[in-house]
Amino acid sequence: MNSYYATVFTFLIALAFLRLTDFLAQRGIIQSWLSRKIIHIGTGPIFVLCWLMYPDVFIGRWLAALVPLVITAQFVLVGLGVIKDEAAVKAMSRTGDRREILRGPLFYGIAFVAMTLIYWKDSLIGIPALMILCGGDGIADLVGRWLPSPKLPWSREKSVAGSISVFVGGWLLTFFVFAVFVWIGAFSGPMTRFLVPVAWVALGGMLVESLPFRDIDNITVVLACVVMGYFVF
Repeated sequence: MNSYYATVFTFLIALAFLRLTDFLAQRGIIQSWLSRKIIHIGTGPIFVLCWLMYPDVFIGRWLAALVPLVITAQFVLVGLGVIKDEAAVKAMSRTGDRREILRGPLFYGIAFVAMTLIYWKDSLIGIPALMILCGGDGIADLVGRWLPSPKLPWSREKSVAGSISVFVGGWLLTFFVFAVFVWIGAFSGPMTRFLVPVAWVALGGMLVESLPFRDIDNITVVLACVVMGYFVF
């Protein structure tokens, strides 16, 4: 597909997903903490799979990076109060304070812009970093809420079950996206060659996510996975 058309389609798909989640949260159909996690988990794989629409041309990654860049810029304007968007605030904040968007969601968007520009779809390093951020870090809070388990000694707000879910969820989501890329022909198989490397990257992401840092784990988890990726891929 033409890169410009691919960018338009990616924008439409991403915005449709975000606005639907905003709508559900604003109407009270889902709770705000759940909407935050749905956005955190779902936006990443949707965006990365849209990379497959882009042809192998230089401008492709730059146009693709416009999608998270523009959406993140909108988040910043909402967080600063320049744009009034109660649905977005309801969906992405823990307490209803618009300024919370200037932390976790902002760092999330920055991570996607950076990984798109630096690694793009011709590298095995960027995709695991993003998918472990989404499927690992994103699902940890859900599992921690639903599955009681001991707290981590070095991070009392986080649990053993939550940390294990970072590893398992990140590994599964990365493996799924890699499987789609192999099926399309963007990556060469067999899939078994990804089993152990992805496990090592997920382990690194799990260890860093377990540290007692709030909000900045959207950056630290990605950086840890990138560093680990250089060793295993």
